[in-house]
Amino acid sequence: MVFLAFFAVSYYNDFIEGKGLGITMKLWAGRFEKEAAKTTNDFNSSIATDGRMFREDIAGSVAHAAMLGKQGVILPEDCEAILAGLGSVLEDLEGGGLAIDPDAEDIHTFIEAELTARIGEAGKRLHTGRSRNDQVATDLRLYLRSACAELRRLLMEFEEVLRRKGEEYPAAILPGYTHLQRAQPILFSAHLLAYREMLLRDIGRLDDAARRMNRSPLGSGALAGTGYPIDRAYTAEQLGFDGYCVSTLDGVSDRDFCIELAAALSLVMVHLSRLSEELILWCSWEFRFVELDDAYTTGSSIMPQKKNPDLAELIRGKSGRVFGDLMGLLTVMKGLPLAYNKDMQEDKDAIFDAFDTVKLCLGAAIPMLQTMRCLPENMRKAAAGGFINATDCADYLVGKGLAFRDAYKVVGNLVAQCIREGHTLESLPLEGYQAVCDLFAGDVYDFVSLERCVERRSPGLRLGGEN
Repeated sequence: MVFLAFFAVSYYNDFIEGKGLGITMKLWAGRFEKEAAKTTNDFNSSIATDGRMFREDIAGSVAHAAMLGKQGVILPEDCEAILAGLGSVLEDLEGGGLAIDPDAEDIHTFIEAELTARIGEAGKRLHTGRSRNDQVATDLRLYLRSACAELRRLLMEFEEVLRRKGEEYPAAILPGYTHLQRAQPILFSAHLLAYREMLLRDIGRLDDAARRMNRSPLGSGALAGTGYPIDRAYTAEQLGFDGYCVSTLDGVSDRDFCIELAAALSLVMVHLSRLSEELILWCSWEFRFVELDDAYTTGSSIMPQKKNPDLAELIRGKSGRVFGDLMGLLTVMKGLPLAYNKDMQEDKDAIFDAFDTVKLCLGAAIPMLQTMRCLPENMRKAAAGGFINATDCADYLVGKGLAFRDAYKVVGNLVAQCIREGHTLESLPLEGYQAVCDLFAGDVYDFVSLERCVERRSPGLRLGGEN
């Protein structure tokens, strides 16, 4: 019996590898009489990309095998052997006792071949009632579901870093900008609050996409389901899905979830890139609002004085990479007829790269912001020099009864006078004010102080002002 079992396993290995049979055997072998060219095999292979989904592939196979056993499609002893064998394969892959064969066509082929090599004939029954089309679609959704959870945690961590950094400098005032021109005074914490709001929207989009994605394609078969008495609701429940894809054609050919997630990730990168751009400006000598920690900057090979914000620049640059992943997915899918087409093998390279890139950027941005030192004196100096309290000065006159448009013109003349004489609105003598408009009085200085300007602003511009 031991000899026969060894012979069966050995024969199956030879069958899979095509030894002595004259052709290279694949899961789809039988129809072909000619060996596939090496170029075809290499071009067709996806193991380098989908190998990361081995846990998800095994989880899907466990659920499928358990369902087949429950439904009486396979014998109980075969089901038990398959489940035990899949458990041992997973243990060895995670423990390093088994390496993924880079010459395998894909992770599905590799795991099925390894399983059959271990348990023999029963391993060949695993794929009953299943196609690689619904198998890979299931694996991908399971993998991306975990990736979403991990990315959500990083986004929440980054949002918390921004909150704490704002609390570290609660009274720091800097100029707010429009058109990159100094506009009105705001708190540094208010500036960070804007990015926190962006991140919260990013988390919401990610959650929405993950929720829509959480449907099981398993049981869709190649495109038209299967004639076996399978239980799709059972496998969906076992895998933690909210239900299953009602249309089997859509189940195997839908990649909307990849595109939607890539779009959500692209917006994350837009926000990270915008923040990076501001940090790059702020740590320049022209601004000097912040100083990045030495551990998260680099130097120059020729200029010894340089301290470059390379991490922020790379984050800004990598945004284009994620945008490209989104565009690649859209382009792949835009002209495909139903149902599955091999073009869709390109989905994983793009969406995996997008997730990897965003996680890499967040992993750099979080400690960079945590260790960043702000320079409130420089912020305050810049805020004082740009007449960013001019609107408040006009509002002061409105409070004295002057129409806003008239007040606007008065303050415009006042600013022009200050520029000619080298004053700010805080340093201009009272007679200078009254020479332009006799409604000005001594209380104007308190009204136009930067601190009072900020205090009068809506709660949404102050740390803790959000609901």
